[in-house]
Amino acid sequence: MRAKPKTARPIDHLVLPVSEIAAARQRLTMLGFTVAADAHHPFGTENCCVFLADGSYLEPLGIANREDCEAAARAGNVFVGRDQAFRFRRGAEGFSGIAMASEDARGDDARYRAEGLSGGGMLEFSRDMQLPDGSSATGSFRLAFAADVRSPDFFFFASQRLVALPSDRKALERHPNGAVALSEVVLSEQNPTDFQYLLQTAADEREVEAHSFGMSVDTPRGRISVLNFAGMQGFYGIEPKSTDRGLKGEAVVFRVEDLGRCRRHLEDNAIEYVERGGRLLVPAAPGQGALFVFGD
Repeated sequence: MRAKPKTARPIDHLVLPVSEIAAARQRLTMLGFTVAADAHHPFGTENCCVFLADGSYLEPLGIANREDCEAAARAGNVFVGRDQAFRFRRGAEGFSGIAMASEDARGDDARYRAEGLSGGGMLEFSRDMQLPDGSSATGSFRLAFAADVRSPDFFFFASQRLVALPSDRKALERHPNGAVALSEVVLSEQNPTDFQYLLQTAADEREVEAHSFGMSVDTPRGRISVLNFAGMQGFYGIEPKSTDRGLKGEAVVFRVEDLGRCRRHLEDNAIEYVERGGRLLVPAAPGQGALFVFGD
């Protein structure tokens, strides 16, 4: 009897630290995204999410109450602790983590520990969300963290929805720029394969595509790529610091329904972009955190 082939974990969402939630909302709206209402975590952070039709989402993450965040970090809250460390080392804007969808975060935590890649203790919490019709709902989550001590500026975590938020988010998933799915997430590292085991463990996928510019793992909801400095410069015009080791979040690639429609929206809103290889590259800006790429 043959074992059933295993499927990699899909990307659940991306964590994008921002200095101000209001600035993130303004920037993302100008880029052509529909932005959900502000939501608060019970440990002092806040977000204004962008939901995509493929089930993934962006989480611009701000500080609602600094004292609560600092207390949570001191108490061992890994999510807040990683965010505090990122802001200390990299500044208040950026791309700090990838959440992978999970149906068993406890099992993921055990797996991370067995691989020597645990990022710390698990976290359970609930938060409210305001829906487009004015009603509200509460979601509950369990998180397990995967990290490599050599890479302090980026982490992965498994996100299990214990009490899911309403699945009918169609109004929030329609975007004026035509974005419909997360196509690729791009990280950088001088020697990408130094972090192969972390990537494989986070995605729960042993199959890695290695190439001269780095490595990639395909998931059911977007590809995760780690590119070396030549790859970052050649594909995206980004020149990372040659002495800065560890994974760094660099770019988010979106699939759009109509590139011309997306181009017109950016131009109508005076958004700076570069067109390269049939894709539109929008440089990182306050409230955006990373290079955004619109195309396929």
